[in-house]
Amino acid sequence: MTRWGLVTTVKAPADAMLDFAAWHLAQGAARLLIYLDDPTGHPAPPALAAHPAVTLTACDDTYWRARGFRPTKHQVRQCANANHALAGADGLDWLGHVDVDEFLLPAADAPPLGAQLAALPRNALCARIRPVEALAPAPGADASVRHFKALHPDRASRDRAARACFPRWGAHLAGGFLSHVAGKLFVRPDAGPWDLRIHNARRGEQQNPGEVTLAGTELGHFHATDWAHFRDALAFRLDRGSYRAELRPPMRREGAPRLHDLLGTLRDTEGEPGLRAFFDEVCTATPALCDRLDGHGLLRRHRMDLAGLRAAHFPPRTPEAARDATEAAEMGRIGPAKGPVD
Repeated sequence: MTRWGLVTTVKAPADAMLDFAAWHLAQGAARLLIYLDDPTGHPAPPALAAHPAVTLTACDDTYWRARGFRPTKHQVRQCANANHALAGADGLDWLGHVDVDEFLLPAADAPPLGAQLAALPRNALCARIRPVEALAPAPGADASVRHFKALHPDRASRDRAARACFPRWGAHLAGGFLSHVAGKLFVRPDAGPWDLRIHNARRGEQQNPGEVTLAGTELGHFHATDWAHFRDALAFRLDRGSYRAELRPPMRREGAPRLHDLLGTLRDTEGEPGLRAFFDEVCTATPALCDRLDGHGLLRRHRMDLAGLRAAHFPPRTPEAARDATEAAEMGRIGPAKGPVD
């Protein structure tokens, strides 16, 4: 049986950690290696620490002193943690590096993810999962059915569809996406040594050796779950996140604006009403947008009963069981992972 796992660096509320874990345990993950970027301000819930398939690592001062220093940029910390996790990937045939707001979505007519990975040839050393971007539910919609926008792999088709689906903003956004269009990778741990990055992996001088695309699974990215999430994250993303100034424009043409300039200018000239109009056109599963996406073969629907999965994998505990879980965490279930210093 093919065993796969995920590594992620987390700074998120407890329910977000549990949703991520429960979803991927339901998909068949054998191991989840979760690194707590802020273990004091955003601790893991005891139920997560107690789960036998979950390994939690507190990225505290002791952890970073052992690594030499704590990188300032969270992207660099993510990569350092992903490479550290490879030392704890014993027994895994595949390890994927994703974020806590990214959910692996096998197609309804595809085999389970483990079977998809097992079917890859031995010379396939990396498996890329292509992204789809979550749309915020329209008012009154069933919140357990989530809609996602996909994008065509070739740029010409992608640009035509974006202009048709997003009338005002499609000309400036790659496929109408605000987040990455590259996707994320699984690698075979035993094919290393690897240097894992955010979207790629290096082995010596080779980038992504033996790369294939896992066609039966997509990566659902919850980049902007609702208007409040988009609005409240904007300042951070413009300064240090996915809209920061040093990133290149989404569209590769002369004079194309960077997201940093596009959204920064919109905020400064039209204020919150302008940003809300942008969000409604680009990020909300309105009937009109869903119809346009569907017409271009770019609409995905997935039933995601995260509350139900969370209750199934992390059921409410008796006071005694909750105390035992807390004690397990305090006795070392949460702590620096064993392995060499990277």
